[in-house]
Parts: sequence; structure tokens; C-alpha cells
Amino acid sequence: MQVVKTLLILVLFVLAAWGIRQEFVSNKMAESLPIRYVRTEGVFQYLSKDEIKAALMPLVTTSIFDADMQLIHATVAKLPWVKTANVERVWPDAIDIKVSERKAYVRWGQNSLLTENGELFTPDNVDQFQSLLLVEGPKNQEAKTLEIMKGVKTTLDDHALEMAEFNVNNRAAWKIKLKSGLEIVLGRTEQLKKLQRFLATLAILGAEKAAAMRVADLRYPNGYAVSWRPSIEPIDWGKPQTQE
Repeated sequence: MQVVKTLLILVLFVLAAWGIRQEFVSNKMAESLPIRYVRTEGVFQYLSKDEIKAALMPLVTTSIFDADMQLIHATVAKLPWVKTANVERVWPDAIDIKVSERKAYVRWGQNSLLTENGELFTPDNVDQFQSLLLVEGPKNQEAKTLEIMKGVKTTLDDHALEMAEFNVNNRAAWKIKLKSGLEIVLGRTEQLKKLQRFLATLAILGAEKAAAMRVADLRYPNGYAVSWRPSIEPIDWGKPQTQE
């Protein structure tokens, strides 16, 4: 019995020694294969390779064996301008990253942007995108609001009118601002029908009177109310209008 016990202890000792040796060898191999290169590929306009490398620096100060590829991918993918990312371990000492950049289509609120597909992202600074159309809508309804805006924009384009802002509030009421400064209030119901009716009357009123409008409130079932720009004489709606 004592002999068996002694043999068992000896076997456990050998296994422990073997484990320590393997760990030592593994550590030595890891130390001899540090990550020397992080290569980034892609065509960037707003995203910089330095930004990617700065984000990854804490994750690549290890060996090629120990690099957490899932974490590296997640870190790159969450950068605001990154649309897609592919991360690959390349032996013996490199990590290759292929990135595609998002394209801003419109502004969303004061601090964010939307892609043409309605993907929301928030870069550190959006000052350089002030010329883009401004869209505002309920939280988590970015894609839906964008699709509505596209339809309205097409309608306005057909009448040579440029939209500057489109707003849908939490009660689903629409409001438009044109680049000319005219605000169009559409309310919550039959917005497109009311807009088409309004645009038809603009053709009758003529360009000069249309340019004199400051606010057009279309929330009426059979007409609309107009606020005029300063120093503009009110129109006599009972008098027939001729196109100018």
C-alpha cells in the first residue's frame, strides 16, 4: 500500500513538473513572438489610421499568441466612422485590419449623422457637416424618419424647392424648412396630401409671393394659414391671383 502511495505521489510530481515546463516553454515562445505590426487597409476621408492604432494600442502590447482577436475587432468596429471591419492574425508578428468607412448622408440632431441607410453614428465633431440637410425625429426611429424625409424631398425637388430641415416630433407631427427660409407646418395627418395641395397653390401665386412667405401652416382640413416676412403686404385671398 505504501509503495502504491509513493508511486502515485511520484506520478503527480512528474505531471506537475511537465505542466510547469510546458507553461515555461509557451511563455518563452510568446515572449519571442510579440506583435510588431498593426497594418490598416482602407480608403478613409474622416477616419485616420492613427485613430485606429491609438484605440488598439492597449490590446497589442502582447504576443501574437495572446492577442484577443474578438476584442480587437469589437474595438475597431465601435469607432464612429467604421462601417465594417475585418481583423486577421498574420504569423508570425502582425495583425491586419481592413476597414470601410461610413458616408454621412444627413445630420441627425445637433451632434450625430445618418448614413443613407439610416445608420446613426456620432463622431467627435460634426461642424464640417453643417451644409448637410438636418433631420430630427423620435429616438430609435432614425431609419423610418429618414425614409419619410426622402419621399418629401423628392416631392419638393419636383417643384424646384430645396429642403434644409425636416422634423418629426414625438407626436408624429411633421415640419419642413426650406433653404429659402420658408417653414411648412404639416401636422400629424394627411401630410403628403396637404403638401401637394400647398405646392399646387404656389404655382398659382407665383414666385414673388411664394418668396414672401415666412411660415405656411397646413394643419387645416381645407386650406392653410400664412405668416409673411416683415414689410410684406398681406394678400387679399378673395381677389383672384394671377401667376407671375
